[in-house]
Amino acid sequence: MEQIYVIMLIVLGVLAVIDLMVGVSNDAVNFLNSAIGSKAISFKTTMIVASLGVLVGAMFSSGMMEIARSGIFVPSMFSFNDVMIIFLAVMITDIILLDVFNSVGLPTSTTVSIIFELLGAAVCLALYKIYVSGDNVDTLGMYINTKKASTIVYSILLSVILSFSIGSFVQYISRLIFTFHYEKKLKYFGAIFGGVAISAITFFILIKGLKGVSFISESQFKWIDANQIMILGVNFIVFTLLSQLLISYFKINILRVIIIIGTFALALAFAGNDLVNFIGVPIAAFNSYIIFQGSGVSGDSFMMGALANDDIVAPFYFLLFAGIIMVITLWTSKKAKSVIETGVNLSRQGEGVEKFSPNLASRFIVRLGVTIGEGMNYFLPKKLQIKIDSRFINIKKAIKNTVDEPAFDMVRASVNLMVASILIAIGTSMKLPLSTTYVTFMVAMGTSFADRAWDRESAVYRIAGVFKVVGGWFFTAIVAFVMAFIMAYILKIGEIFAFVSLLLLLGIMLYRSSRNHKIKVKYEAAIKSLRKEDVGTVKEMITESSAQISIVFRKTSALYSSLVKNLSLEDLAKLKENKKDQKKLEKEIDELKSNVFYFIKNLDDSSVEASKFYILILGYLQDMVQSIDFITANSYSHVNNNHKKLKFNQIRGLKTIDNQLQQLLLRLEDSFQNDDFYKIDLILNDKQILLDTVSDLITKQIKRIRTTETSPKNSKLYFSLLLETNDLVKSIMNLLELFKEFNKLNKK
Repeated sequence: MEQIYVIMLIVLGVLAVIDLMVGVSNDAVNFLNSAIGSKAISFKTTMIVASLGVLVGAMFSSGMMEIARSGIFVPSMFSFNDVMIIFLAVMITDIILLDVFNSVGLPTSTTVSIIFELLGAAVCLALYKIYVSGDNVDTLGMYINTKKASTIVYSILLSVILSFSIGSFVQYISRLIFTFHYEKKLKYFGAIFGGVAISAITFFILIKGLKGVSFISESQFKWIDANQIMILGVNFIVFTLLSQLLISYFKINILRVIIIIGTFALALAFAGNDLVNFIGVPIAAFNSYIIFQGSGVSGDSFMMGALANDDIVAPFYFLLFAGIIMVITLWTSKKAKSVIETGVNLSRQGEGVEKFSPNLASRFIVRLGVTIGEGMNYFLPKKLQIKIDSRFINIKKAIKNTVDEPAFDMVRASVNLMVASILIAIGTSMKLPLSTTYVTFMVAMGTSFADRAWDRESAVYRIAGVFKVVGGWFFTAIVAFVMAFIMAYILKIGEIFAFVSLLLLLGIMLYRSSRNHKIKVKYEAAIKSLRKEDVGTVKEMITESSAQISIVFRKTSALYSSLVKNLSLEDLAKLKENKKDQKKLEKEIDELKSNVFYFIKNLDDSSVEASKFYILILGYLQDMVQSIDFITANSYSHVNNNHKKLKFNQIRGLKTIDNQLQQLLLRLEDSFQNDDFYKIDLILNDKQILLDTVSDLITKQIKRIRTTETSPKNSKLYFSLLLETNDLVKSIMNLLELFKEFNKLNKK
């Protein structure tokens, strides 16, 4: 029987590696957001600094795994078999949960997930033991440390409110001092700002990052803890002088130095303290097996009271291996980039495509904010308002962020790192369980709010995004508890069969998740390729428009043909896929429309007519997509409602139109793809053929209704398809006419 526990340990080791990978993918946003968003240093340098921080933090971590071993449940109340089931349930749940969050690109707290997973699995087995033994449910408190869960929920609320408020206040004061044109101001205030920021960050390393590390004894840490004010004062003086030296003599931008040190500090603290979230459970399982090995007692009878001993530490080679895995994941994970993109996108200074949809709460808060702002302006002197507003004028804000431009400047990035470091250090010294995820994310949101990045154009979307992320944190706790509870129950009841089945299920889910994420990344890359603001001349605009039109023609052709085929076969599943494809096409056109302001703004002064041409082109493309949308929705609805199948003659008529439309769109796609506009005249001359075909089919259907047709639903669908096809063709021809005329005028 002992062999099964060895297999469980091996599986837990593999799961630990997977959990490290999905965990780092989610937590990377904590220490990379500021450096990547501000582009203060190159991406490669950012990754090297973060990697060093992660590796150092992992290697010098004490490996004390109190949370996993005894922080949530009381080990003496559980057998060896019970704790192994708890640990397996936790690891399987954690991987699934974090992978889901990574796939949708939302940051969450690995600390909250691991704690509530341990709580859920432990509660499940505790209730099972109570039921079997016939005890009262009131004895549950003997098995579980219930204070931990309530403390975590309290810390979430505390983190959200304090981090956002303090981040907003500090950024507001910093912007009043430095403005958006901070280069000159750094000569006068840079040294003091550098002294405060670097002192805060190094203090954070001492208090949070190096808490419990193996090379600092307990007595040394107690001395640091008792002399915090003195350490801060000395650090401030030293780093202020050093900052002045760097600014005056070496001409180094002190903000860049702050960002490098801050990124290293947060990465070090993450690896040194949050490592327990990923390998704490497998190491606790390993410690449990060492205690159990050679006992001569069965796993169901051997109680795990020894697991609560404080002198149990993780072997150094485990920590080193974990650090290497984390660094490799940091460099290779595409899902980490998705999570980072969410944080940067919500805090960016410029306009852009919003990732989140507004909701009732975000609209209410924006209206409330506008009302409060108007009320404050009523009481503030006009001169003071103008003076304050002048400090927030950003010339670059009028231009949309391109790929090469930072999402926000180095002042905000420095404040993000400084405030996050101070709050986490204070929270740790006061023994408050503040999550690095909560603090860093909400500080970033607070600073972007104070920096007026959330204006009337974007606030409703950004606030909705924040609500979604914060709601996801509470959702994490609930789902982690429930999933771990269910997993533990399945493993307890199903034993070896459940063990194998859950592992197979986990493998399938991870494979599907990886495949779906690749598809999502590919689609988002295609969407981003449509965002081109660097078009400056009319010729470039024509070339760009041709490429966009060619893509729409190709997708419209494929979608229409697929619709006719799937409607004739009454294939509901594929018609549903057609609806998804249509929505993607609609989103692409919306992307182009969202981009039109910046597109026009970047054209030269002699291009008013070109701008008008581009707007009209988008209008005709939208008309095409609306026609396809109507055809798709009606076809799906007809089949979904189980109405009668289209008659043979009706299907044959649609396929005739489809063939003619395919030939037309294929010729057009080729013309626009190769900038061969001479064929447009020939195609326009043939347009009547397709319109006559549609008209002829309408006439035939009218005759069938008067003689043999018996289905009103069929007739309604058929007429709708023909009329929308007619509109689709007219939209295409109108677009061609416009393009022909503009191209002719441009050549003159």
